[in-house]
Amino acid sequence: MALPPPSQLRLLVFDLDGTLIDSRQDLTNSVNAMLSHLGKPALPDAVITTYIGDGASMLVRRALGDPEGDLHDEEYVQQALTFFLDYYRVHKLDFTLVYDGVLQSLEAIRIAHPHLKMAILTNKPVNPSREISRALGLEPFFFENYGGNSFHTKKPDPLGLETLMHEAAATPGQTVMIGDSAVDILTAQNAGAWSIGCTFGLSADTLKTVAPTCLCNSPKQWASILGPA
Repeated sequence: MALPPPSQLRLLVFDLDGTLIDSRQDLTNSVNAMLSHLGKPALPDAVITTYIGDGASMLVRRALGDPEGDLHDEEYVQQALTFFLDYYRVHKLDFTLVYDGVLQSLEAIRIAHPHLKMAILTNKPVNPSREISRALGLEPFFFENYGGNSFHTKKPDPLGLETLMHEAAATPGQTVMIGDSAVDILTAQNAGAWSIGCTFGLSADTLKTVAPTCLCNSPKQWASILGPA
């Protein structure tokens, strides 16, 4: 299945981690710093990477081996989450960078399709998301940047995407969600929107469980997937 021609679209919504930025090392370092603080053994980076995508709280719960909340009391989990967030705020840009081709593709889309509005919708807390976007030169491309604590629900609940559609005066059929995980594709599907699955990202293996409208292997393909003006 292909996307509609860009003339029929109004809104592109991008995930952040694993789609616009490679934040793997800073996230895994922050998780292992938290585990060390709690006196727990470190986890392999590859294991922690599989925990990314559902927000900071779930990342911490998975790292503690307690995603269902059966093993630890909530106070312990909140202490762990607080340490993780405090550490990550300081170290979020130690190794994080924009994927190759992202800035060029966003600029190409802006030039070729100036009518298209672009936004970020991530499950990462909103303040780090905005700070990273500002520091890495992403901010000027997006009219809004919403995080996992911007609403009372997170992706794949469609509330965030539906809010962006309302703000951009776009219908679901005029909207494309771009992300590297099943969470992003399900968000699009739950809102009735189109989707692009990014196979280069942190959670690309999860794309096998869903059906994106189309796939891309590099950010450099975004403009060509959308098609000519």
